[in-house]
Amino acid sequence: MSITASGTALLIVEQYVLRAGDRRHGVPDGPRGGAPFYDTYETADGGYMSVGALERRFYALFVAGLGLSADDLPAQMDRAGWPELRRVFTTAFKTRTRDQWMAIFRDVDACVYPVLSLGEVADHPLTRERHGFVTVEGISQPAPAPRFGRTPAAQPAGAPEPGEHTRRALLDWGFAAAEIDELADAGVVVNA
Repeated sequence: MSITASGTALLIVEQYVLRAGDRRHGVPDGPRGGAPFYDTYETADGGYMSVGALERRFYALFVAGLGLSADDLPAQMDRAGWPELRRVFTTAFKTRTRDQWMAIFRDVDACVYPVLSLGEVADHPLTRERHGFVTVEGISQPAPAPRFGRTPAAQPAGAPEPGEHTRRALLDWGFAAAEIDELADAGVVVNA
């Protein structure tokens, strides 16, 4: 299997897990179709917060952070009560901006996080703390991953100029220097 196929397979797994749901553990049946404590909610300013409060302790902190009492809500794992929970959570999140909710949940381990725009990701404190981005030739980009303690990844290099490695690649693939010169003279390859 090619690295592209492997990478694509890894990237899509989560989507299929969410779509199918993990019925063994009561995990939701995907976005908007399952548990209201495993979803995203729009905030007063049009931002979004993501919630993944599956375990009882995270759920309790999530509900408290919303300023609600679990005693006034349907039981967390009672699927019949999920529409009511979703309504209550949706209403609650609409009372504050995303930044206000971020401040409320910042130091609370409730599995509640902001949904960031692509422009915000690199500067988010969690991303900075984990060195999630590097700058190469003035361009910010995701840092190499995964990271291993004993075999750290090298700093990525900038993109080569078009044709910068053409001659070396063609030589490596068995082309003779004269053949490469002919291809370059014919305009088939550049910078060879």
